[in-house]
Amino acid sequence: MTRQGTRRTKQQVVAEFRHAEILDAARRVFAARGFEGASVDDIARRARVAKGTVYLYYPSKRALYRAALRRGLESLVQELRRRVYAAHTLRDKIRAFMTTKIDYFEQHGDFFRIYCAEAGRAGCRPADLERDLEAFSREQLALLQDALALPGAGGRPGRPRPAAAFALADMTHGVVTRRLFGRSRAETRRDVAFLLEMAEKGLAAR
Repeated sequence: MTRQGTRRTKQQVVAEFRHAEILDAARRVFAARGFEGASVDDIARRARVAKGTVYLYYPSKRALYRAALRRGLESLVQELRRRVYAAHTLRDKIRAFMTTKIDYFEQHGDFFRIYCAEAGRAGCRPADLERDLEAFSREQLALLQDALALPGAGGRPGRPRPAAAFALADMTHGVVTRRLFGRSRAETRRDVAFLLEMAEKGLAAR
């Protein structure tokens, strides 16, 4: 039974549902048409709500765009935390990180297109988007650095390795990109196994 202090009102439930519908529609429209090509009218039609309803929740197209991007980033970070923290060894944590990112972006291709568009605008993004993407980058790098601080396969004490964390994140992003653009048709586990082999060789050499 829901506790009295945490029970949501009908209006809160409806608002939450509307937010989700509108952001899902926004993600699809922005992914298909880009920020400049998309319109609030397009998004309202896709969400099957009135244009005025969209503006009740988001004051502008840019606010809606940022909310759609943030929702995807927060969802991905939450899943990364869950799966990386659940793993116990260095190898398993790195595997969990790689597999989670590959799976997430393949399941959310629309979000990946928005993410790639913003990643390509580094240094030219509005300040609020810059903060969101920087926070996401710091979060995933922190997860990898925590993993790298564990003892390695040979039992050697781990240590913070910022450069290694960056490299692992970049390698994973590269595989995600190749897969989503049709340049790799291997099973996820095979691509991850290849990445792990490269990562282990690189870490052993340092």
